[in-house]
Amino acid sequence: MQRYDRLKEILRLDPDQDFLAIYRLTATHEFPWDFTRALELALFRTYAVPSIGGLLAETAEFTERTQKRYDDTALLLDAVVEHGFDSDTARTAIRRVNQMHRSYAISNDDMRYVLCTFVVIPARWLDAYGWRPMTHHERRASANYYATLGRHMGIADIPSSYEEFEATLDAYEKAHFGWDEGGRKVADATLDLMASWYPAPLAPAVRRAGLALLDDALIDAFRYGAPHPGLRRLVRGALRLRGRAVRLLPPRRAPHYARQNPEIKGYPDGYDVGELGTFPQPGSGGCPLPHPRRPAGAEAQPPA
Repeated sequence: MQRYDRLKEILRLDPDQDFLAIYRLTATHEFPWDFTRALELALFRTYAVPSIGGLLAETAEFTERTQKRYDDTALLLDAVVEHGFDSDTARTAIRRVNQMHRSYAISNDDMRYVLCTFVVIPARWLDAYGWRPMTHHERRASANYYATLGRHMGIADIPSSYEEFEATLDAYEKAHFGWDEGGRKVADATLDLMASWYPAPLAPAVRRAGLALLDDALIDAFRYGAPHPGLRRLVRGALRLRGRAVRLLPPRRAPHYARQNPEIKGYPDGYDVGELGTFPQPGSGGCPLPHPRRPAGAEAQPPA
């Protein structure tokens, strides 16, 4: 198999009908490392929306149990990618996500924004640092994949194309990015978590490198000191060089799923998808039940 043979396989598929197959090939064969990093960056963008970052701080899941929250998020999303919407495993994963979200007062607009980050941020990351950019074909498949996931989560008014996802994300960030003490605490905890994956002497450098990847809108929202321009050039240049090096490597023959990432550390003996995540009780760890969140008629639907 040659370097671009997988892309040829992707381009033979229909992004409106075969979106799961395309997304799986893109995320687990072509760019597994990049998708992981891009979705980590997407986390930070959600923290910069005060209603999201503040709620995450109130629950304490991302400040006191950061590794577990990171693991559970990645594994629940990964279950759908790996097994497909029709599988019992995916049904269980989506049910768990919906059960957690129903425990808090999360607006439909915030839910839709988070969905937008899953579509847009990986494409932008690959444009900047990937061994090749994400094609329009793959962007369309990704938009269809997450639109389907969003419908199973009961999200209303989901964008119908990549371009609409991108426009929705940009408009929401312009209107809602801002300072929140809780959002900053969650961002700090996530940076500390990422630094903890490396030997202790490297932790400060890893944290600074993470900050160097945040754009000015995020730096301002969190009130971080602006990274030195030279450090930004160094970090981003190193990522571009990595992409060029990966382009010279043979293609991946087996898929690499998020559950195989070394950053997933909380389940060395395996896990049950139905036991992932949190099981909040009314009045504890967040807002008490019940809380209306979605317009009438927008209830979560089980995978068909």
